[in-house]
Amino acid sequence: MKNNKETESSFLFGKRNYIIMLIGLAVIALGFILMAGGGSDDPNVFNPELYSWRRIRLAPTLVLIGFGIEIYAILANPKK
Repeated sequence: MKNNKETESSFLFGKRNYIIMLIGLAVIALGFILMAGGGSDDPNVFNPELYSWRRIRLAPTLVLIGFGIEIYAILANPKK
């Protein structure tokens, strides 16, 4: 016999968790975008922009912060 109750498909996380995850992914993507570039078209010419503050400090920090946000989104209680 079938139950009269319809089985509801429920997501593993709540809406709040998914929003936080999307924010974390955006921060990670921004970090990788800031890391890009800085190369030289001519391999015989060195471009010191490769070691700029943005690529060495800011971008990796943003990526790590993004991963921290992702971990928080996974561990956050979806019921709140």
